[in-house]
Amino acid sequence: MARQFPGNRVLVHICCGPCSITVVQGLRAEGFEVTGLFYNPNIHPASEYLRRREALVEVAARLEFPVIFLDREYDPALYLREIAFREQNRCFHCYRLRLERTLKVARRGGFARFTSTLLYSKQQKHDLIRDLGRDLAGASKTAFLYRDFRPTWKKGIELSKSFGIYRQDYCGCILSEFERRRRELKALG
Repeated sequence: MARQFPGNRVLVHICCGPCSITVVQGLRAEGFEVTGLFYNPNIHPASEYLRRREALVEVAARLEFPVIFLDREYDPALYLREIAFREQNRCFHCYRLRLERTLKVARRGGFARFTSTLLYSKQQKHDLIRDLGRDLAGASKTAFLYRDFRPTWKKGIELSKSFGIYRQDYCGCILSEFERRRRELKALG
């Protein structure tokens, strides 16, 4: 028998402003009271972190939802230690790092549920995120709220463009940026 969790408060780990738009809209349409959490030690360089943070500030103001910013915990060295010698499985360790922190904040804040905008992106490892979230929550009072937000991906892109907010072209980590630019680098000879 599935456990029932009282309340409609959900803490949403947010990786960037564009990914939050349709996730927040969809959860609100379901009757959830949404609070965002910006915790992303994986983002490189720091200037990219700041651009993504500002984009989220703009989205949160436009959609009128609160966001907790863990800027004092922005520590790329923590992320790099987590993935060192695990490059082939780096996404798992990155997801775990961010979802674990989200769960801790959710528990401390009395949220009934937690989730992530990582479930919005067609570029992320969706099943891995879902399974990890459920495993981390276990049988605790704070449940992992699983939703497949990918069907709203195109709408989210259109809305973020219409809002005129910054849109990045890589997931955020130094390795994903390198992979994104690999063809350009090879063309240099």
